[in-house]
Amino acid sequence: MAEILRSALSSRLEVLECRPAIESDRPTVLFVHGAYAGAWTWAEHFMPHFAARGFPSYAVSLRGHGESAGRDSLEWHSLRDYVDDVEETIDALEEAPVLIGHSMGAMVAMKYLERAAVPAAAFLAPVPPQGLFSASLALAFARPGLFAELNGLLSSGRASLDAMHKALFAGPVPADKLLGYYARFQRESPRAIWDMTFFNLPQRWRMQRAPMLALLAERDALFPSDQSLAGFGAFGVEAEVLDELGHAMMLEPGWQRAADRLLEWLGGQNPPLR
Repeated sequence: MAEILRSALSSRLEVLECRPAIESDRPTVLFVHGAYAGAWTWAEHFMPHFAARGFPSYAVSLRGHGESAGRDSLEWHSLRDYVDDVEETIDALEEAPVLIGHSMGAMVAMKYLERAAVPAAAFLAPVPPQGLFSASLALAFARPGLFAELNGLLSSGRASLDAMHKALFAGPVPADKLLGYYARFQRESPRAIWDMTFFNLPQRWRMQRAPMLALLAERDALFPSDQSLAGFGAFGVEAEVLDELGHAMMLEPGWQRAADRLLEWLGGQNPPLR
């Protein structure tokens, strides 16, 4: 398995790096994590999987997340701040990367496309372009207990292990892995959550033209696939639903189906990004 290293791209941001054993002409990939998480979510499976197929792979921890600076002022960080972090990371790379974002990271990627172009962008279990409001209402009515616990994350940074399992995974997860993930999840910025609900939603007319794909999870407890299909359809973005996967598809036991679908899609571009 390819080695995961702390990159020297930034002294302020934690950027993980996983390079192919043999150099290739395949494009660099930059992974952007979701809310309450960090670059570590990509390091277990996706980064070595992509690097083994020739893609230099990087993952950034947005400010206040993982080992990046800014944890003390996390509550003040905006979605625009997170986009600034992605922009800083991309500026430090030798080329514009394929951008892959999960959940909140998908919306950060969409907002970055309002500033600059990339060869392609993919959104995994994304916050839909219409924002969090309708999905939050659906969760509040369908699963009020889970909704209440997840709301508590904003104030305490912690929900129960059972709530995390139900929110992120479609089925059983080995106990040691689940406990390890639980220990690493953290608080999120309320300001960024409000930005994704009302105040700073993506504007399609401002986004650079690029191949885009939204991979939705059939058993996503947070974002119903019908709402996401409608939102991305109105946005003109190709969307697919992967069956039997939950919200944290990069950590699911079935993670490779999502990773391989992304690789297949990249290879299908003209010219192929493979």
